[in-house]
Amino acid sequence: MIDEVQRLAAIKDHRLRVKASVELMEQLQAAVIETSRMRKESIAWLRSNGLSMAEVAKLMGISRARVAQLKDAGPPAERSFLGTHRLLVAVPRRAGDRDYVAMEDSAAGQQLINSGHRLQLDGDLEYIPASGAVDLNRAGLVVICGPKSSPVIAEALGADPRLSFKTLDDGRWALIDRGRDQTHTSPADDPDEPRPADVAYLGRLPRPDGQGTFLLIAGVHAAGSMGAAHYLSEHIADLYEEAGAHPFSMVIGCEYEAGTNRILASHSVTGVLLHGEA
Repeated sequence: MIDEVQRLAAIKDHRLRVKASVELMEQLQAAVIETSRMRKESIAWLRSNGLSMAEVAKLMGISRARVAQLKDAGPPAERSFLGTHRLLVAVPRRAGDRDYVAMEDSAAGQQLINSGHRLQLDGDLEYIPASGAVDLNRAGLVVICGPKSSPVIAEALGADPRLSFKTLDDGRWALIDRGRDQTHTSPADDPDEPRPADVAYLGRLPRPDGQGTFLLIAGVHAAGSMGAAHYLSEHIADLYEEAGAHPFSMVIGCEYEAGTNRILASHSVTGVLLHGEA
């Protein structure tokens, strides 16, 4: 950061310098928040693994009173499950007479933005064009989009060793748990007794450039995406504890209010399936 400050000082044009100073201050503020999060997480880990407050204080080179102050300072550890600087939630535009954004996709995206705010993480909503073209090589990215709506997402899902989407012989769209040989269909599509419920994919997949990961939510129907966003928002601490920043996937089930599609409840169907594990 010293180099960045020196680079800023070397800018003679004040028009350019004032713009660069704002950008640098945003980066520094984001770094301070993320550093405080990591410090809080490390103090909690050290304490839970047997170190006394005095020992932690000695390790940090500060007083016990200061450790007591710092152990609660900063955002929750699970903040990093969504991102460390800024959250970007991408939702699809759907093709029609005029391209439109489904109410459920917009609501799911806004719920995740709100979750980020609660974790001291600013966020923006982005709209994927009807072509499905989306740049996955960005930090802090959450995509709410299924493989039918985007060939980019369909290709990214090919990296998931546990779950996949498939069209069944009867035309229903389903999630397949290959390791357990289980098929998860939407209760809304039940030919005998359809009910207002859905299933969705929730997972973390590698970016195409290999420089990180992104989160993906994809409902069998749009209501399923709302259910997955609801589950993530309610269980983000548990998800962070189980998966951290590692690639994983899982099937989420939800029940919603007929007519409004308002989510009434969400739950894990498969549990967290870490990639690389049998």
